[in-house]
Amino acid sequence: MNPVSGEQDKSITTLASREVYRNQWLRLREDRILRSNGKEGVYSVVDKDDCAIILPIEDGRVWLVEQFRYTIQERALELPQGGWETDNVDPEELARGELKEETGLHAAEMTYLGFLWIAYGFSRQKQHVFLATGLTMQQREPDDEEHDLVIHTKTLEEFEQMMFDGTIRDASTLAAWGLYVCWKNRE
Repeated sequence: MNPVSGEQDKSITTLASREVYRNQWLRLREDRILRSNGKEGVYSVVDKDDCAIILPIEDGRVWLVEQFRYTIQERALELPQGGWETDNVDPEELARGELKEETGLHAAEMTYLGFLWIAYGFSRQKQHVFLATGLTMQQREPDDEEHDLVIHTKTLEEFEQMMFDGTIRDASTLAAWGLYVCWKNRE
């Protein structure tokens, strides 16, 4: 089987789909499916608009945000990231907006590193990954969900150690860092 497959390699066919729930952040649908082995089933899918994650790096330091994450009932340290709950947003505009909103930083240069699928076992959400450099501080513009956000800067070595020792457990942060390291090794 081809690991990067197209339409012809689908092993699941959608028989019917219905929206079960919707709010301003997401849509939940339930699909009746048919697997290639002839067995029917149900697949629940969370649909969310694209988002962005940003690696703000300058002079060997990275900017991180810490905030309370309701779903896990604890504070988490991660790279700046988020979405605007609207489709057809330019990924770089979104990344610049999230960077300013969460950290107050403006980047002279945004380098697109690629995109990730967030938790595609149950969710359809694309996350664009950007490296932000040439950073200058401006006014933060946090939204209501970010009222308790705390900004941290760490050396790259400290950041890597925090990922390694489990201080940072956010999958998007870990994946974005991996993509950055691959990109940097090719430069």
